[in-house]
Amino acid sequence: QVQLTESGGGSVQPGGSLRVSCAASGRTFSPFVMGWFRQAPGKEREFVAAISSSARTSYVDSVKGRFTITRDNAKNTISLQMYSLKPEDTAVYYCAVSQLIHYISSRLSDYEYWGQGTQVTVSL
Repeated sequence: QVQLTESGGGSVQPGGSLRVSCAASGRTFSPFVMGWFRQAPGKEREFVAAISSSARTSYVDSVKGRFTITRDNAKNTISLQMYSLKPEDTAVYYCAVSQLIHYISSRLSDYEYWGQGTQVTVSL
């Protein structure tokens, strides 16, 4: 059974940093695209970043230069290092895996496995 478990969320002041991680279990995920999405209160879930099996990456414009997605295939994990956090980054962050595609996608429907989410709050 495939399971994704996020960790590392929390509260931080604007300008601060956080790292969220996702541990995948149930199978080997090295061949697949993995990504991070987020959902703020009252808003739809949105793409944040994704990484392919060859470590190519893609980011939504609002986080470029501030967030970095990485993966460790040996440990079946991905991480999102977030710097210069802003109040508008406040959201529940979800990791996701796609077995359907082998290219980076920002579409929610391309990802069939999801974690339960971890809260990131940026405020004074």
